[in-house]
Amino acid sequence: MRGEIPVAVVTGSGRGIGRATAIELALRGYRVAANDVREPEATLDELRSLGAGAMALPGDVSEESDVRRMAASVLERFGRVDVLVNNAGISRIVPAEETTLADWSRTLAVNLTGPFLMCREFGRVMLERGSGSIVNVSSVAGLLGVADRAAYNASKHGLVGLTRTLAAEWGGRGVRVNAVCPGWVKTEMDAEDQAGGGYTDADIEGRVPMGRFASPADVARAVAFLAEPRESGFVNGHTLSVDGGWYADGSWESLRRRKQGR
Repeated sequence: MRGEIPVAVVTGSGRGIGRATAIELALRGYRVAANDVREPEATLDELRSLGAGAMALPGDVSEESDVRRMAASVLERFGRVDVLVNNAGISRIVPAEETTLADWSRTLAVNLTGPFLMCREFGRVMLERGSGSIVNVSSVAGLLGVADRAAYNASKHGLVGLTRTLAAEWGGRGVRVNAVCPGWVKTEMDAEDQAGGGYTDADIEGRVPMGRFASPADVARAVAFLAEPRESGFVNGHTLSVDGGWYADGSWESLRRRKQGR
């Protein structure tokens, strides 16, 4: 980065993983363009309290005109982009046979089309400079099937496929593309999903070998690792599970609980 202050764009930065990632990157010396549908004021206040260069980047990632405007705004303000974190996402818990076309379409628009549009517009900027890192926030549900989440699972599986394809296309031109696949994370989205009665803390803690939820900071540090060329400069097309061992563990429930000491 030749002594210049690097720039990171983080989508869905108003709360949860996105907010934690924006803060983690700021602590590592990045200027941050913080995106959410509405201006993420609390995140911006925290970034500025850390002394980081920061700008609001309101917009809907699933709208092509918004994404183009955001790319132009970042270039006008900072003149460069080094890291793109595609974190914005929505959840919908409902049996497949009850999933409406509207819910299916909206989930894929935000969770998959949005990252594609962001990768396309900001990736062009990175390709022109011959360097950059994109980190897509998928999910353990992008690696496994989880019931009652047909649209969400499909979107997150698709995001893994997009990650690998762009890594193959762009890696030789200096732009690395990777994904993190979190398990269940203690965020506002988790609280909203649990409010619908679909699962409890005990359900998740019993499934994870490490016996707990991830924190937003757990995921943010993994994102930062993949973003940093000094730390992961030869990592490209990788899906990094940040799930406490969820994806690795094929044990049946009683065996898993014994190994957890329960």
